[in-house]
Amino acid sequence: MINITDANYEEMVKSDKLLVLDFGAGWCVPCKNVAAILEELSETYADRVTIGKVDVDENPDLVGMYKVRNVPTIFLVRNGEVVDKMVGGYPKPDIVAKIEANL
Repeated sequence: MINITDANYEEMVKSDKLLVLDFGAGWCVPCKNVAAILEELSETYADRVTIGKVDVDENPDLVGMYKVRNVPTIFLVRNGEVVDKMVGGYPKPDIVAKIEANL
């Protein structure tokens, strides 16, 4: 899983791959659970999906751009456009289903 920041976001969003943005924080327990699932999935989908982690406390520009109000929040982005969104701590099968639906 890649760390996505205000500084490297533009480079990451240019990819043709589906981009999964995990907005979370170190103090958020559900965020840690979701991050562990996405870390595992980043290996499974390495050739088809870019999975990135965005720390909401360190990247206010991205938080504002995506209007993140709750953590964890996952955005699925293709060609710079949000194609799906998940708010809250979802289990692995639900996250996999969203990724598969947007490939």
